[in-house]
Order: sequence, then C-alpha cells, then structure tokens
Amino acid sequence: MVMSRFEADSCPGVLRLHEAADGPLARIRVPGGRLTPEQLRVLAAAAVDLGDGNIELTSRGNVQLRQVRDAGALEEQLTGAGLLPSASHERVRNIIASPLSGRVGGWTDVHGLVNALDEGLRADSRLAELPGRVLFTLDDGRGDVSGLGGDIGVHAVDENTYALLLAGGDSGVRVPPGQAVDLMLAAAHGFLELRDGQWRLHEIPEGAGRLTEHLLNTRPDLSTSTERVEVIARQEIPIGWLTQADDKVTLGAGVRLGSLPARTAEFIAAVERPVFVTPWRSVVITDMDEWTAEQVVRVLAPMGLIFDANSPWLQVSACAGMPGCAKSLTDVRADVADAVESGRVVLDGAANAPRAGLDAGEVVASGRQHWSGCARRCGRPRGAVTDITATADGYRITPAD
Repeated sequence: MVMSRFEADSCPGVLRLHEAADGPLARIRVPGGRLTPEQLRVLAAAAVDLGDGNIELTSRGNVQLRQVRDAGALEEQLTGAGLLPSASHERVRNIIASPLSGRVGGWTDVHGLVNALDEGLRADSRLAELPGRVLFTLDDGRGDVSGLGGDIGVHAVDENTYALLLAGGDSGVRVPPGQAVDLMLAAAHGFLELRDGQWRLHEIPEGAGRLTEHLLNTRPDLSTSTERVEVIARQEIPIGWLTQADDKVTLGAGVRLGSLPARTAEFIAAVERPVFVTPWRSVVITDMDEWTAEQVVRVLAPMGLIFDANSPWLQVSACAGMPGCAKSLTDVRADVADAVESGRVVLDGAANAPRAGLDAGEVVASGRQHWSGCARRCGRPRGAVTDITATADGYRITPAD
C-alpha cells in the first residue's frame, strides 16, 4: 500500500502531551521495558500526585499517565529518575525486547543490545527526526516480539547470528551480535533517506526491499541467507512461576486491561528486583529466590495481579473508551470487566459467529478478543483476535481471521 502523510507525527511523549478527553496524557518510553525499583516508585508517585492514580502499560512496553495536572513537575521527576534522558530523542526510543531474555530460554541475551541501541539513538542528532511511531525489536530467537510489527529489528537465529528484520519481515541479511546495533542504526538512517512523510517503513512503497538494497550497497561486507525466519504474531504472555537458568525465579504477572494501580506498583517496587513491562501489558519480576517469590504471589495476587495463565483476563484487551476518548461510544472497559466477571469471556469454546446490535450484557465470546469503543479499534493486538466493536446500534462481533 502506498501511503504518504502530510500531517506531522503527533505521537505523544512527556514533553508533548496528548489532550485526551479526560485530560492530558503523557507517554513515557521504557526501552526494553526495563524499570529499576526506584524508577517504578517514581512512576507510582507521579501517578498519585500528578495523574489519575494508575500506570497504563502499552502494547510497545512503554507506560502512560493520564490526567496529568503539572507537566513541568512530571518532567522534573522523570528526568531525575533517568526516565527522560533526552529531550530531543524522547519519542524515538521505542524499543521492544524479549522480556525473559538472558534468564529463561532464547539463544542470546538481547538486553545488552537494548542499552547500546538506546545510547546510539540518543547520540545521533539526525535520528531525532525519526517519527515517534517507528518501532525497534530485539528478539532472542524465541519469536515473541518479532511478530509485533516492528520497523527495524534483529532476531537471533543461533548464538552467534542475528537476522535483520525490516517492516516485520526477514530481509535475509545476517550479522554477528557485535554488529547488530550498528546495522539497526544504519537502517534507521536509511529509513529517513527513503521516507517521504511516511511514519512507518511498511508505508513506503517497497520500503523493506529498497532499504535492504540500500544497506547491501553501502555495506558490501554484509552477508545474506536464503533461509528466512518465519515471523508470526504470537500471544506470548509470560505468566506465573518461571525458573531461570541460574535457578532463581522470575514471576510473570498479568495486569487487568493494562492498568496498574499505583499502590500495586509500590508493592512491586518494594521487592527490590528488576522489573520488565511487556508489550502484552503485563509485568515480569526477576531474580528472586523461591521464598521471596512465594511472598510476592501471596501479597500481590489478592491485589489483582494475575499469576494464573488460564485467567480470562488474559484473553481480553480494550481501547481507552469513555471517558478517556471522545470518539468512544461507550465505557468499553466497564463492559469488558462485566463480561469477564460474569463469565461471558470463554477460554475455549465454539468458534465465534458474526453478530451485531448486541447490548453489552449480551456479548459472549471465546478466545482472544479486543473490545473497541469505535471503528478505529485503537490498541488492537496483532494476530488472530476477535473484534468486539461498539457501534451506534450496539456491539458487533467480528470473528478472528
């Protein structure tokens, strides 16, 4: 599809808030999803003191605060916590990495590449011109984040080789780990040279192929492979008790509709272990001994964190809905919550059938499903998802492809 954009990229950040229907919204980039306990404490305090009391998790492993009352105070607090290291590059630091990398499974540990890529982006003044929607992905070979629609990514094919992904597909280019970040930065420069107002690589006509050719022409030392990585959108939420390679414990916890109450975040921070926000709107708490992990589950499960992989809450996602979005036709999150709590979200069942004109209480659907307050379907995850969309005549169910 050929697409040119003539309007400026309006993706929000901390220094440029989005004026949502319920007040200003700030989006805070968290490269690789990693938060220190102190950073999580700062976010929780900001949510209470300056926002609506919740930390929203996004599909890119970033976080948002709604109803921001003092943008200057928020900037100061985030800067002090290391969450806003660059004013010029804050919106281009969209980096997703395999959350369990280096601890549970995978060919390699990509978290070191996260830091190097983030530093490389911030050190290059030209790359501040990237649109705020450009997405970088770092997959350790398990295939969890490569299918999330990144523009520029690497995917480990063995311990010593990464495949370069462009516009969500394998370019055929292969590099050793020590060259991966430099190649991604070169691809970002190539994207800027090719774009004509487009926000994403897939919007550029034959963008992935043209960028691959550009890289091979400018870097003749690059090697290629005819074997391609199969890139599939997966719902890979790490949930529950996970034993690390070093025999410590990681806990994966679902967050209902991706909205983490500040009080719960404070308890997570009190564990004093590294935390990762995932692109599935969940959190991963790492590097615990077994006794600590048991206490975490005992305390945080009653507070609403989900450690059960079979919870129906893990099957649903939703847009902001009313009152946060002026375009929404209903309070979609309240409708989803009622559907889950009343047993109308079914884990396994007959295939969903198309239906329309349904009251919220009449919606029953099985499997992965996304509820939307209007036809834009904001926040819809990739992959096979049943759409439950509000219309002027009630909800419409559109089964997954």
